[in-house]
Amino acid sequence: MSFKPTLAQTIADLTQTFDQISEERKELLKKLTNYIKQKQDIGQTINLVFICTHNSRRSHMAQLWAQAAAANYNIPNVKTYSGGTEATAFYPAAVLAMQELGFEIEKGAETINPKYKVNYSLDASTIEVWSKRFDDVANPSADFCAIMTCSDADENCPFVSGAEKRIAITYSDPKAADNTPQEAETYRKRVMQIGREMLFAFSEV
Repeated sequence: MSFKPTLAQTIADLTQTFDQISEERKELLKKLTNYIKQKQDIGQTINLVFICTHNSRRSHMAQLWAQAAAANYNIPNVKTYSGGTEATAFYPAAVLAMQELGFEIEKGAETINPKYKVNYSLDASTIEVWSKRFDDVANPSADFCAIMTCSDADENCPFVSGAEKRIAITYSDPKAADNTPQEAETYRKRVMQIGREMLFAFSEV
């Protein structure tokens, strides 16, 4: 896999920091690993839908990192998606943090909820992302794993129709730092944490 240069360096750096993940957290991430293995063993497509309340920050970060992690470890037939319990927009500070760490993200037409084209590799197809509900027609309606990336979505969305597996891998919301001097660093740290953990989960497959 020929990753974009900055992203290749980010991945190389993050894979050297798996020791920063607690053992408790690793056990949680291995639930995702096991789901991927089970689907792989029976030759089925591995559909992963990352869900957060507004589908604006953490769920997008995780969707894109999971796709890159699958590519990094040469795990085929992985398709990643994201959604929310409501639709808003991919938040600009989240987009910027992903760009700075190596994802090439191009904004489409200026709307309240713009679509973005994302490239992470010279070999892979472009991914189109935008904020949507988890049950949007763009997402799979059956045979997928729902990964809840925020506790609010996990608590307020007790049933995800069509999901054959549900895992809560939650992250603190970087939104708390919006419009503060800590905004950029907070988003960067969250992108790196999610990247590290998605890479770890796929490395165990």
